[in-house]
Amino acid sequence: MELFNSALGKNITFVHPAYFIISGLVGVPYIKYYYVFLFFVYVISVLGNTAVMAVICLDSNLRTPKYVAVFNLAFVDLFGSSALVPKVIDVFLFNHPYISYSDCLTFLFICYTCLDLQSFNLVALSYDRLVAVIFPLHYSVKITHRFMFSMIASFWVFVIVANFVTVGLITRLSFCDSVLINSYFCDHGQIYRLACNDNFPSYVLSCLYPVLMFWLPLVFILMSYLYICCTLVKVATVQQGLRAFKTCVGHLSLVAIYFTPLLITFTLMEKIHPNARIINLSLTSVIPPMLNPIIYVLQTQEIKESVKKLLKTRWKCKITKTSALK
Repeated sequence: MELFNSALGKNITFVHPAYFIISGLVGVPYIKYYYVFLFFVYVISVLGNTAVMAVICLDSNLRTPKYVAVFNLAFVDLFGSSALVPKVIDVFLFNHPYISYSDCLTFLFICYTCLDLQSFNLVALSYDRLVAVIFPLHYSVKITHRFMFSMIASFWVFVIVANFVTVGLITRLSFCDSVLINSYFCDHGQIYRLACNDNFPSYVLSCLYPVLMFWLPLVFILMSYLYICCTLVKVATVQQGLRAFKTCVGHLSLVAIYFTPLLITFTLMEKIHPNARIINLSLTSVIPPMLNPIIYVLQTQEIKESVKKLLKTRWKCKITKTSALK
């Protein structure tokens, strides 16, 4: 951050507080039960995403470009949940609302990076489905491991740079009065509004951020499926169309689960109650990571077959060891 500050200006002193206070939900009865619920969601998320990653690693049949994106989504879900939920539990269940200035910015960077990467991973999966349905004969040529790795790496670089700029702009703010963050984590919008100097660059970024990280990916995904539907209507029978579209159901479920709370929050903006906004965003942070592996296991035939095969192999090994001991 020193490099960022020196690039933007020299001999400028900024007032940085020693800590921030995360207030969370205010005036909600029995709110601790909500945080207990988040903990159980987190446990399921860790188990599910770890299982998906393990299955993809253990089964050579799943080492395809599509499952590179699925593995990356599971990794981001696991990393993001592990960065967010334990800290939320510590803050609200164990009453440790104080967080140091540097830890808060690190917390913000990691949470926003993982949330954004979930969005772009859905873009990668939608492009995979688009090519698989529209150009099935050219799929293996168009969607290669190199192409998928390159696309995912570019998403990582873009998101990391964008969030580095976000955090860098916050370091250019002075905090002279309140240090109370009305959110469940170090939320960018809540932090820059506390500044007592010019926060216009952060305000502009806050307007551009949802467009770049959520609206554009969502538009691309919707356009992809619109193109798929239009093509299938023209060239496929009803049965062929339903069979082809069935391969997209799992991905569409992930898109709906991830983007619906964000659309509600960013569409209503100031009209939504602060507590409702916090609940909406917190559920967006923890529910998709929990449901993603469940949906992929239930909706994707390859993963179901792989899980059955791995369990069958493990069961045979157990029986063989038991027989040998006898």
